[in-house]
Parts: sequence; C-alpha cells; structure tokens
Amino acid sequence: MTELTDTHHILDDVDNPDIQDLRSRLEDLDPGVRRIALIDLADFEDPDGLAWLVNRLRVDTAAEVRGEAARLLEAWEDIEVVQALCEALTDPEPSVRAAAAQSLSVLKSEDAGRVILPWATHAEADVRVAAFRALRELRLGEAAPAAIQGLQDADASVRREAVGVLGWLKNIDALQVLAQLASTDADTDVRRAATGALGLASDERVLPALRQALLDQAWQVREEAATTLGKVGRQEAGPALVAALTDDYWQVRLRATRSLGRLRYLPALAALIETLSHSISNLRKEAALSLGELGDKGALAALHAAQEDGDPEVRKAVRIALAQLQ
Repeated sequence: MTELTDTHHILDDVDNPDIQDLRSRLEDLDPGVRRIALIDLADFEDPDGLAWLVNRLRVDTAAEVRGEAARLLEAWEDIEVVQALCEALTDPEPSVRAAAAQSLSVLKSEDAGRVILPWATHAEADVRVAAFRALRELRLGEAAPAAIQGLQDADASVRREAVGVLGWLKNIDALQVLAQLASTDADTDVRRAATGALGLASDERVLPALRQALLDQAWQVREEAATTLGKVGRQEAGPALVAALTDDYWQVRLRATRSLGRLRYLPALAALIETLSHSISNLRKEAALSLGELGDKGALAALHAAQEDGDPEVRKAVRIALAQLQ
C-alpha cells in the first residue's frame, strides 16, 4: 500500500463508525475495491469523508479511482474541493480531466467561481475551456474581463465558451466584439454562439450583425440569427426575417416564422399565410402560432381552412391562433 501509507492519518481523525468500517476497503491494494468503497463513502454525505475523497483525487495511483473521486465531489461547494477539481483538470488521464470538468460545471456558488477564475488563463486550452464552461452559469461579474480576453483565444473551443460566459452575464460592454465574432470568426460554432449571445439586450446596435448572420454560409448560424432577432424584439428586424422565410433550410425558415410572430410584425401577414400551406408540418404549426400572435383578423380565413390539416399538432396550433383572434 505504498501510495496510501502517508495518508492514514486522514482516517485516523474520523469519528464516524460507518466510515471506519469502510477503512480496509478504502485502503485496499485493488483499485476496483477502492473505487467502490469511495462510492459507499460518498453515500454517507458526511463531511468527515470529504478529506479522503479529495486526497484520492489528488494522489491515488489509479485513474479509475481519481476519476470516481472527481465525479463524487460534484455536490460539494467546499473551497478545498473546488481547488482539487481545478487541479484535476491537468490530470494525465483524459477521463479524470473530463470528470473534474463535469463536476465543476454543476457548481453554483460565486465563491467557487472565484477559485475557478484563475484557471481561465491556464496555458492548456482544455483547462481554459473547462474553466469558462464552469463559470458560465455562475454569472460571476468578475469573470467578464477574462471572458472578453478569451474571445481572442487562438483555440475556437475557448472562444465559444468565453462567448457563453458573456451571454449569461448579459455583458453590454461585449456587444461590439461579439458582433464582430458573429460576422468574422472562422469557426462556425463560435459564430453561432456569438450570434446567440447578441440577444442579451434589446439594442439596435446588434441588428446589422444579426442581419449579416442571416446570410451566413452555415445554416446553423442563420438559424441562430433568426431566433435571436425574435429575442431582441425590434420591429426593424422584420424585413430580414421575412426574407429568411425563403431560406434553403427549413430550420431557418421555422425560426424566422416564430420570430415574426414574437415581433408581431404585421407586414409579414401574407408570407405567414403562405407558410400555413407549406409541405413541412412543423412550419405550418409555427405559421399558425405566429398568425395568432400577429393578431390580424386577415388571417382568419386561412386559419379556418387549416382546421382540417392532416397533422394534429398543426390543428392544435390553429385552434390556439383562432382563440387569440376571436
């Protein structure tokens, strides 16, 4: 038990008899036995076992044990745990790094975010990715400068995660650089993420970038632009969305249809009525819902005719729309 002899004192100080009963298995030479014992230890949800879990993550010679420790530590917001998980992002075994990244991503406290934040500038791109991913939903204002810097990262995955942090923060100061990324970044996923993040505010300054994104070579970016224009909620987006109803990809047309309803863009009435007879049922359904939101009784005749649609989801959408108009 060479790898365990210098850590016996951790369990020596534990008073919980259930944990002491596990000791022989926690210190077993077989890593499979140790891993299962860690699971049993975590089931107690006793802080007395926390130091042992952290220790196994840091020094156990078996990757399967370190990985299990990383997974089991996801429920703990303790600063020592967060630091150990951050350190595990550089573990030599990919499975351990992945487990640590996943556990960090479910943390909820700002204090945990402050421990994670310095790792967003780590030399390894995978570590930066994991750090930004963990910071995203914490909405830690202090992360904004690092995320803005991350938008210039050479690694596309880092840029994408940095965009996510700024989007969750609703950081208005980042609008200009996000708009630039949405139009010019070489990576499709980054352009798509940046396009989505532009919906963080109802600001007319984002409209040129979103209109440009509606013309992007990648349909996924165009789809995101059509969605985001609806979220921004500005009537000026209407003409571009109407034009998107003829996009080569139905996914883009669907999002444009939905956004026109959200905007209540009345000049789209004729185009939406035409979409109500499209061969793709999802488009017909969204057209019906959008016509209801438009609130224009000029859609009544088309909606009444659509009550006989062969798709039950379309018929349901038509009933909703008619209830809104009558």
